[in-house]
Amino acid sequence: MSKILIINGPNLNLLGQREQSQYGSKDYNYLTEICYEKAKELNLNLDIKQSNVEGEIVNLIQNSVDNYEGIIINAAAYSHTSVAIRDALDVFKKPKIEVHISNIYKREEFRHKSMISGVVTGIICGLGINGYILAINSMHELLENENK
Repeated sequence: MSKILIINGPNLNLLGQREQSQYGSKDYNYLTEICYEKAKELNLNLDIKQSNVEGEIVNLIQNSVDNYEGIIINAAAYSHTSVAIRDALDVFKKPKIEVHISNIYKREEFRHKSMISGVVTGIICGLGINGYILAINSMHELLENENK
């Protein structure tokens, strides 16, 4: 059974409370529930972590190298600013998928550039929390194809 990690960055714990026009009305607990359900359906072992602290996210990525076959990451605001998260992801030489709930290209110009996009396998943005389900499905396919 493949083991994957979802890492959520700053303010994602406030889903349903902030900017519902961008992020929808479903809360963080709902997000984690649907992710665990999808992972179970695909026979994936899933862990989900959230942090508002950049260094903690770097530590999560670094500690994942020997413990997970793939990472799904929504680094949130750190996507646009963190060289440290980018560098940590670059060391993780397994599949990585970047997720954004909102379409970063329809928002403020500073959000149009993601520091981490250049080191991930793929990117999903603008499809709401359903983007996480698509990412889990995609990760499953990537891991299945790697194991053939």
